[in-house]
Amino acid sequence: MPETRIIYGFHAVIGRLRQNAAAVKEIYLDRGRHDRRAQDLIRLAESHGLRVLLVDDKRLDGMTGNARHQGVAARAEHTKLPTHIDDVLDNLTEPALLLILDGVTDPHNLGACLRVADAMGVHAVIAPKDRAVGLNATVAKVASGAAETVPYIAVTNLARTMRELKEREIWLIGADEKSGQELYSAKLAGALAWVLGAEGEGLRRLTREHCDELVHIPMLGAVESLNVSVSAGICLAETRRQRRAGRIST
Repeated sequence: MPETRIIYGFHAVIGRLRQNAAAVKEIYLDRGRHDRRAQDLIRLAESHGLRVLLVDDKRLDGMTGNARHQGVAARAEHTKLPTHIDDVLDNLTEPALLLILDGVTDPHNLGACLRVADAMGVHAVIAPKDRAVGLNATVAKVASGAAETVPYIAVTNLARTMRELKEREIWLIGADEKSGQELYSAKLAGALAWVLGAEGEGLRRLTREHCDELVHIPMLGAVESLNVSVSAGICLAETRRQRRAGRIST
């Protein structure tokens, strides 16, 4: 029997219904919710032949470990994505675009990074097993379904993984505010991996040393730093812009 888990929050549940409704086994809704959002969820579930079970808020609290479930949860099959980077790279039909996260321990940050990665067509997110939050229900909620579409590769030794990516001719670009090179002057063609650290701490020394290139995001206002997911979005969007411009020019 396929492994199932509880997902919660409207974004996560609706995202799963839209991406893979067949994987959703049961949906639970707070019987006290009669708003438009709840009604939209019920209609979407019924369109896929799924019945929504009305339950007490306390039952939802127990199912989700007292998380902020917004009055909705679902039991769904766990989507099996690649767990090794080679499995991802060996099946690509375009230059690799990866996101490496070093030291991201906040589940909301990771969830937001996965959401950005999905939007920008990232082939996999790589992070160390230690000093990282890993996938959990909060990450899935914030990711709004992206945790089920973007492979999350947890590695024992990040530096070794970066060396292995170099051997596969993947260019490693680190986002470092101390770099003298601006993001917009970097050439982002070909297979590459963006390497980002947590806000405030940035990249660890060893991670930084394994990058082929370092760039900084120009800050034109009073804010000195950006959340890691915002930084990832800017870097990935610029990469996609340059790739699109390159295809058009040729």
